[in-house]
Amino acid sequence: MGKPAKKYSQAARLHDVIRILEARYGASVDELAEECQVNRRTIYRDLRAIVDAGYPLVRDETDEGPLYRFLTGFKNVPPITFSLEELLTLYLCREQLGFLQGTPFQDDLEAIFGRIRSSLPPRSVAHLERIASAAAPRFQGVRNYQDKKAILAALRRALLYQYRCRIRYAPPRRAAETYEFDPYLLLFYQNSLYLGGYAHKRKSLRLFLIDRVQQVEVQDERFEVPENFRAEDLTGQAFGLIDDAPLELDLRFGPAVAHLIRERTWHPEQILDELGDGGLRLRFTAAGRAEILAWLYSFIPHVEVLGPAPLRDDFLEGLRQALKMDIPGD
Repeated sequence: MGKPAKKYSQAARLHDVIRILEARYGASVDELAEECQVNRRTIYRDLRAIVDAGYPLVRDETDEGPLYRFLTGFKNVPPITFSLEELLTLYLCREQLGFLQGTPFQDDLEAIFGRIRSSLPPRSVAHLERIASAAAPRFQGVRNYQDKKAILAALRRALLYQYRCRIRYAPPRRAAETYEFDPYLLLFYQNSLYLGGYAHKRKSLRLFLIDRVQQVEVQDERFEVPENFRAEDLTGQAFGLIDDAPLELDLRFGPAVAHLIRERTWHPEQILDELGDGGLRLRFTAAGRAEILAWLYSFIPHVEVLGPAPLRDDFLEGLRQALKMDIPGD
């Protein structure tokens, strides 16, 4: 006659699903549906509810199909607690991530801080938010990733479970291309998101600006990140993110901006000399001519390019071109 249909609430069914997953290395959707006497769609909803409740559920691809299981030993992990000092640090970090507005990462942040708020007295929450918001900078030129939300959600899944992707990417002033891509990491740089990984067409590491990603298809094929991979492999000797021929920079900064140069480390191997007039001489080797020039222009008129000669010529030519630009209506 078979098993009688079970009539119980979702909460009771979720308890059964969790018990099964805890007791086994993994279970398929079909197995869970049979055990709980419900259809596959209901099981998928239950698995989503389990993830939303904070359980570390993972999906393993096997020859027989996907199996769902919990991370090994997760029950032995003690509950995470934070001191007030640590919570303040988290709130400060959140305030620096305003450029994630409209992305699934912003949704995740809101969920995390929702749990934090629910565990603290309202007065403590208000105190932390006041301190953090007082320290929040005013971002300029912030990108809006609302139209990339589905793309970022797909990339988040691919990054977490190391799935190969097919990415449609449109470089500036060039036709879009399709890449078979192994996503290794996301980089946050100057309020923008970049995807780093291995492009099979180019047989090399590449960085893609998320703004220019038009489409993402997550494949069933898994990949492994090389053990010797480091994030620095994507940027090389770049001053920012663009890695091209390295330049031996020799720069002079006037007294009016010397304090701004002195207060930061611009390169781990920089040489900084104090000058008699209160200015500074800064020397280091880095790549990324376009990003270096943009940085130098931000210090006009208090910067002089002493070398190399080609960079000095490019710097001067940029100033000449700016002065010669025709402005419509003038």
